Amino acid sequence: MAVEPFRVGFTRDCIRPDGKPAFDPAVLDAIESAPGLAHEFMDQATPAITPDQAARYDAVVTMRPRTEAASLARADRRLRLVARFGVGFDNVDVEACTRAGVIVANTPAAVRRPVATIILAFTMALSLKLLRLDRLTRAGRWAERHDDMGVGLVGKTFGAFGVGSIGTEAFRLLKPLGMKHLGCDPYARPEDMKEIGVELADKDTLLSRADFVSISTPLTPETNKLVGERELGLMKPTAFLINTSRGQTVDERALYRALKDRRIAGAALDVFEQEPTPKDNPILGLDNVIVTPHSLCHTDECFRHVAADAIGAALSLARGERPRFVVNPAVLEHPGLRAFMQDRKRSAR
Repeated sequence: MAVEPFRVGFTRDCIRPDGKPAFDPAVLDAIESAPGLAHEFMDQATPAITPDQAARYDAVVTMRPRTEAASLARADRRLRLVARFGVGFDNVDVEACTRAGVIVANTPAAVRRPVATIILAFTMALSLKLLRLDRLTRAGRWAERHDDMGVGLVGKTFGAFGVGSIGTEAFRLLKPLGMKHLGCDPYARPEDMKEIGVELADKDTLLSRADFVSISTPLTPETNKLVGERELGLMKPTAFLINTSRGQTVDERALYRALKDRRIAGAALDVFEQEPTPKDNPILGLDNVIVTPHSLCHTDECFRHVAADAIGAALSLARGERPRFVVNPAVLEHPGLRAFMQDRKRSAR
């Protein structure tokens, strides 16, 4: 009897309006050449993985749609893998997936350099007053070009909340600039930080000493509102805040007040508490903040690598193997998943 193909579904946001993949289509060669696999782009955009989709696919490759307990509730579910584009997984009910025997995989290696590059770009743009000078030039206001000079970086202190994959890569990119480096991360090992020239500090010390405060943490109950009114009050009036993680790590109303009152010098945000952020968000009206729509790292290079890693997770599971990056390793002990992986391993021989 023929073995049913291992089915991979790509959520609709993985495809562009012209019908082409959002990533280099050559990446699909790996899945198209693998025996016993079938893939398709879903024909409907949904805010969350639906029970029908969970019943149709063994693996789902996804960007924005949520994976909820309700997504996995039906008895005919065949879904065993949710492969997320990117490193964040706050739109996935990880506990529900673990209970259901569904692996949650992400792609941290693929976004490490692209997101670290954002942090570097924001640091440079803030220090050079890039957007202000752009506006002056467009308005023909050359006489004002020396009124608000940029900030040199040599000897300044760059502090990062989160010194994992992205934070570490950001420090590597920043190293030639001659800055001092501070990190705050409960999981960081002092010997690893010493190797990359980062001094570990507690939260308040980092906030009070850093000229640039960058957030590179996942969104968890511990990091929700990591920076609020109190924390902003500890920052220097000449300091800048950079957020490339999740909008909810910063109290946006408190940040607006601090920027409006010039209690900090400026900010650069690629993320917001609500996305898309409303057009009337008062932060958008400030002249000391750079804003981008949670997409600054979206380059052809980034999407190619992210798609390759997400597809790689599906290919691994199709062979009965553990994917490279598993968010919920406890799921690997789930009896149903273990039986599924054993069956896949036998069929791949």
